[in-house]
Amino acid sequence: MTSRKVSESQITMTELVLPHHTNQLGNLLGGQLMHWIDICAALSAAKHNRRICVTAAVDRIDFHHPVKLGDAVTLVSSVNRVFNTSMEVGVKVFAQTFKDGTVKHTNSAYLTFVSVDSEGKPVNAIEVLPETNEQKRRFNEALVRRENRLKSRSVEK
Repeated sequence: MTSRKVSESQITMTELVLPHHTNQLGNLLGGQLMHWIDICAALSAAKHNRRICVTAAVDRIDFHHPVKLGDAVTLVSSVNRVFNTSMEVGVKVFAQTFKDGTVKHTNSAYLTFVSVDSEGKPVNAIEVLPETNEQKRRFNEALVRRENRLKSRSVEK
């Protein structure tokens, strides 16, 4: 298979925020959320490529609103763009409070994954085909983020 649609890589995952997921203020721990984001994104990458994909980088995670104890957290991920062996996966996080029925977009994240073979060596990833305007926008923005990532890595050396 040479390409797959963005929609074919989408994963939706829902978690309930329990006491052991929270800090002293009753808010979801950032590290717990990062763990869920990584899992959701890895599932999208693996679903798209039909092989194991490993986390290569986490570009950024934006925290817009706190997530509270008892909220349902829904994570939605999909492959934004494929480069060679690597791909960018975007994750949006929503918190729903059942008591008042509100749903808030609480977080966004961009992660880079690499497709690997059974020995853990990088292999070419399957191309992704954006269809909607939103998917095309994210596809184009992924290239800019990649260029910025590569520039910052060369500056660090």
